[in-house]
Amino acid sequence: MSTITYEPAAEEMSVGAGTKGMRSRIDAALETALAEKRIVGAVVLVKKHGELVCRRAGGWADRETRRPMQEDAVFRLASITKPIVSAAAMRLVERGGIALTDRVEDWLPGFRPALTTGTQPAITLHHLLTHTAGLSYSFLEGSDGAYRRLGISDGLDRPELSLEENLDLIAQAPLFFAPGASWRYSLGIDVLGAVLERATGKSLPDLVEELVTGPLSMRTTRFRPEAGTVLATPYASGAPEPIPMTDGIEVPIYDGYVRFIPSRSLSATAYPSGGAGMIGSADDIMAFLEAIRAGGGPILTEQTVDEMMRDHVGPQAETQGPGWGFGYGWAVLSQPSFSDTPQNAGTIQWGGAYGHSWFVDRSAGLSVVALTNTAFEGMNGAFPIQIRDAVYG
Repeated sequence: MSTITYEPAAEEMSVGAGTKGMRSRIDAALETALAEKRIVGAVVLVKKHGELVCRRAGGWADRETRRPMQEDAVFRLASITKPIVSAAAMRLVERGGIALTDRVEDWLPGFRPALTTGTQPAITLHHLLTHTAGLSYSFLEGSDGAYRRLGISDGLDRPELSLEENLDLIAQAPLFFAPGASWRYSLGIDVLGAVLERATGKSLPDLVEELVTGPLSMRTTRFRPEAGTVLATPYASGAPEPIPMTDGIEVPIYDGYVRFIPSRSLSATAYPSGGAGMIGSADDIMAFLEAIRAGGGPILTEQTVDEMMRDHVGPQAETQGPGWGFGYGWAVLSQPSFSDTPQNAGTIQWGGAYGHSWFVDRSAGLSVVALTNTAFEGMNGAFPIQIRDAVYG
């Protein structure tokens, strides 16, 4: 087995001996997950009050060719794309190019999904950002659900579809509830990406680079890899060990499954999914999270970040379990007493379907990134919980 990279970076060593316990706990959690073959490889970064206190890579970027996981590995990010695109949208709000109260139909006249009654209610950009639009995902439905029947892409499959074609399909599916009436994880950020393109006349990849990844020097985070970039090989959880993902693989989750086409990330023609389409490294994601933790500079104002980190839907939504609501781009811990977590009120977190998790606890000064190449253990299995608990001790 490929072992954990233990050699600390110089900036990690400068923090001092007080973090040795945390590092040891993280090492143990990572070693255990690798030894038990729950994950194939991972990169874990922790910063506290802006100082790097832990940086670890372990396992394999590609098990079959014995390519070790490196700290600068580039992963398919899936839903880690969402907060990045949400931040780009909020930057445009700051500039006055769009407003959260804008109706989607004002920017996309053909996008008018209806309730089962036939009524076509107005969906706003606020609804898209908070997943309160009444839209859904195919993986949240059974095989006979409307999204499955229509062949709607979750942004992880069907690279042959254009964004316009997928929007047309989404608009044909009935809304699950009137916009604003409830919370349901959805393709809302893909729809938002189309709005951003229409509002600016620029492509979503160019917008995200201009507004977020460029100013933060997130050099590997993009919608298509640069020539020569080798991505970490994705795996699906399995027994006795995870199996390599192949195009079309269906990985069970909840009461359904997610259909993955990993080659979509390499396709020059697949539409840039605002909710699931980017690739990137742990260092890049940490740069983004630290900007948010520190108040938004240089991409957003502190007032905007505060609004993004506010719970807009209420903890009854249980977006990450009891006590968790949702802001603009991520879950927000509103009631820690209802949640079995050491995290503080106001903590934000989310994950990515290819096997990732992250959180920011402003009260504790913490930003934590844990990227794996194993779905779904790295997203909602024991691993992210064990990393979280190792951080807090």
